[in-house]
Amino acid sequence: MNRRQFFKIGSASLVGSSIAVLGFSPTAAMAEVREFKLARATETRNNCPYCAVSCGVLVYSIGDKSKNVKGRVIHIEGDPDDPVNRGSLCPKGAGLMDMVNSPKRLKFPEVREPGTNEWKRISWHDAFERIAKHMKADRDANFIAKNAAGVTVNRWNTMGFLASSSANNEAGYLTHKVLRSLGAVAFDTQARI
Repeated sequence: MNRRQFFKIGSASLVGSSIAVLGFSPTAAMAEVREFKLARATETRNNCPYCAVSCGVLVYSIGDKSKNVKGRVIHIEGDPDDPVNRGSLCPKGAGLMDMVNSPKRLKFPEVREPGTNEWKRISWHDAFERIAKHMKADRDANFIAKNAAGVTVNRWNTMGFLASSSANNEAGYLTHKVLRSLGAVAFDTQARI
């Protein structure tokens, strides 16, 4: 290294350190800590919808909950405080984000009229009305009040019901009472936790 190279390196170091002292150091900007992605998210406790185990999940969503803003789920993980799964999830539960954010996910009731092959969207009110009318018509046509021996049985054998896999004991009890009052014999609440 000769004298000229020494002065070039020394002056470049002096200019670089002076710029850093004045606050123009790129390392400070590059060393900034990124914000945690769940810092502003809303945490909601829920259950996995796939099976009767009812594993607890934490669903994180963003959106300010104002009237015209649609929230968006950004993360789902197992709930470590849930006594069933203690934070772990099976492969189906671990893939809940794909199900929630799928563009093919059905979000509204649809009906396929007899004789057609296409589905049309209907309102929730219309869906409940149609279900109630079909149930009433089927019950009126197939209700068995007495068996062949004349014993009162009050059975409705042509309808089956499958309740939520996440139903707790109280919801299962109420489901059981309502369906038994209708005469249904084929139902399951899947509450096998």
